[in-house]
Amino acid sequence: MKFFLLISLIGFCWAQYDPQTQYGRTAIVHLFEWRWVDIAKECERYLAPKGFGGVQVSPPNENIVVYNPSRPWWERYQPISYKICTRSGNEDEFRDMVTRCNNVGVRIYVDAVINHMCGAGGGAGTSSTCGSYYNANNRDFPSVPYSAWDFNDGKCDGEINNYNDANQVIDLGGEAIKGSEYFGNGRVTEFKYGAKLGTVIRKWNGEKMAYLKNWGEGWGFVPSDRALVFVDNHDNQRGHGAGGASILTFWDPRMYKMAVGFMLAHPYGFTRVMSSYRWPRNFQNGKDVNDWIGPPNNNGVTKEVTINPDTTCGNDWVCEHRWRQIRNMVAFRNVVNGQPFSNWWDNGSNQVAFGRGNRGFIVFNNDDWSLSTTLQTGLPAGTYCDVISGDKIDGNCTGIKVTVGSDGKAHFSISNSAEDPFIAIHAESKL
Repeated sequence: MKFFLLISLIGFCWAQYDPQTQYGRTAIVHLFEWRWVDIAKECERYLAPKGFGGVQVSPPNENIVVYNPSRPWWERYQPISYKICTRSGNEDEFRDMVTRCNNVGVRIYVDAVINHMCGAGGGAGTSSTCGSYYNANNRDFPSVPYSAWDFNDGKCDGEINNYNDANQVIDLGGEAIKGSEYFGNGRVTEFKYGAKLGTVIRKWNGEKMAYLKNWGEGWGFVPSDRALVFVDNHDNQRGHGAGGASILTFWDPRMYKMAVGFMLAHPYGFTRVMSSYRWPRNFQNGKDVNDWIGPPNNNGVTKEVTINPDTTCGNDWVCEHRWRQIRNMVAFRNVVNGQPFSNWWDNGSNQVAFGRGNRGFIVFNNDDWSLSTTLQTGLPAGTYCDVISGDKIDGNCTGIKVTVGSDGKAHFSISNSAEDPFIAIHAESKL
């Protein structure tokens, strides 16, 4: 069914589930490739006031600089040292970001590359984000320091040709990543990287690193409830989130908003929203021709994230987390937190609806015809503001109003041609 293809975003891995967010904040955002100085500002001016619980940041450790293709996103996943030195910023800026975000209740989650260094094709020299020398072919990374003795020989057999083939990507039994990157000694790597970050690093998701049984608990520097930085294993992010649900960046904004809306309304796991810098994607013959593109930049220098008068982002940044539909669904999730999944309805096709106890209700129309029906919402009687089409401001609604009767039922009408063919109401959107 088309709708359920849309919502096949929910992951199938339960992690060590303790996201460490401030009480009442139930979602984080991945500010992909943002600079540390911009993330610090965003925590203070937007994320904290809008109820976001945290930020997943791109890998902060020094990486190889790739010129062909020109500065792609994936160069961040080709580490050559554990210096906090990338195109996102330096160590002082990283620490300032962590402090400022934590001061307003927004946690920092590091996208950590801890189980490999750059591939042999990286060559040798100082073409790195902090100028450190490396010789990839000889497995020589003196800035860590690592030499060939620190790597697991015989466990890499060339390029990954098919990322849909789990046997090529991962062996959960602990054998190795079968890719072009050099596979290092995990215990040594985690210690060196964690020590460099200068604080406790807690295992947040350990599916791919299952053979490191006590990776997070092994630090013991600071109790985990006082940690400032947490880790999400990058290689465990293909199609699901850290400890719960995530959402891939669809090329169709309409579908993307519905998918994220479903994810944030559903009680499963802990949710993460993607915020990107390339939209719409450029698809040709089913392939995204901009697939390797890096962040907006001027001659390789990452651009500042500017904010337009309408609160959207400028300077070629997209910032989906600032879209009304997305940030209002983050608020929805916070409001319904702890409430049970309830009042499911579907039409046998691609129109569905469900509630979260007596705190929220959401309706989707992904069919090619209009939806018009009366549904049990489970909410108290009253008039509610649909937070997808508008905002509740000073007791009024800038969007669609929904009236819930004394029996908890409400009538919903959603055109299949609507800009956003879904409606969401919750206890705090009551007028």
